[in-house]
Amino acid sequence: MANDAAGRDSILHGAHVLDGGLASELEFLGAQIDGPLWSARVLEEAPEKVMAVHRAYIEGGAECILTAGYQISRMGYAEAGLAPERADAALVLAAELARTVCGEFPGRRIVVAASLGPYGAALHSGAEYHGNYSCSFAELVAFHRERIAVLAESRAAADLLAFETLPSLAEALAIGEALAPWPDLAAWFSFTCRDGMHVAHGELLSDCATYVARFPQTVAIGVNCTAPALMLPLIAELRHASDKPIVIYPNSGEGWDAAARRWTGAADAVCYGEMAAQWFGAGAQIVGGCCRTRPDHIRQVAAAAHALQAGEHLLGNRG
Repeated sequence: MANDAAGRDSILHGAHVLDGGLASELEFLGAQIDGPLWSARVLEEAPEKVMAVHRAYIEGGAECILTAGYQISRMGYAEAGLAPERADAALVLAAELARTVCGEFPGRRIVVAASLGPYGAALHSGAEYHGNYSCSFAELVAFHRERIAVLAESRAAADLLAFETLPSLAEALAIGEALAPWPDLAAWFSFTCRDGMHVAHGELLSDCATYVARFPQTVAIGVNCTAPALMLPLIAELRHASDKPIVIYPNSGEGWDAAARRWTGAADAVCYGEMAAQWFGAGAQIVGGCCRTRPDHIRQVAAAAHALQAGEHLLGNRG
């Protein structure tokens, strides 16, 4: 990971295309992701499938890859009857696998972001979509700090830490405190939102972005695991709040029927690419996908990014 401010701030320079959903793509490939470990179960039992997903996204045009670390925590591993040291090793393994796959594309610069889910994800109760936790603020800080420490000290460290699906300002502030011992780390903060202005817990996204922009580690701020129809107003909120690069990776557009436990609606990759062009045009610098997006979605995002860059180059030549 970058060890100075200049290196930290340049990490995402030139990266415009993020990958798509990991756990849902593993499921499409036939992997079992049920249970408290979720995609970490595949990391433990079939790491080659995780590598296959990374590879497919890079082949589809991704310039930034998220690791399979979202669900990994000592708390979650303890619930599964596993030693805490095994959780630490899994975080490192997730980064190593991503690095290995990136090495298969020697002509390309690919950023590795260590995916770190919110406290609610470790509860596997859906709490990450409301943020009403029963733990104390100090416990929330400790939860995040123990994972940060592992990645900060690992030789296989990712280029940056990606704190994802954050439901509340309180959790973002806890992460900021957890990061304090490592001011030279790079991190992005991505929130999940319930409408075009508010994060899941109810705070204004603009307020959340204003606070996290002050952390020395912050290299980008964004939104993920949210309906694509909400992206344009949310991008506007982020642009109003800070000048940090904006990272956007919504769900596919399908809806989750909790009673029937199934996805509903369509996930049209071409339509997703058309929306991605609008998100780039509105000010998003990095665009990818979250739940139920697939390599075809990322190919369309990459096409939108390339078209935008070609247009800017043409205008520059005319100027």
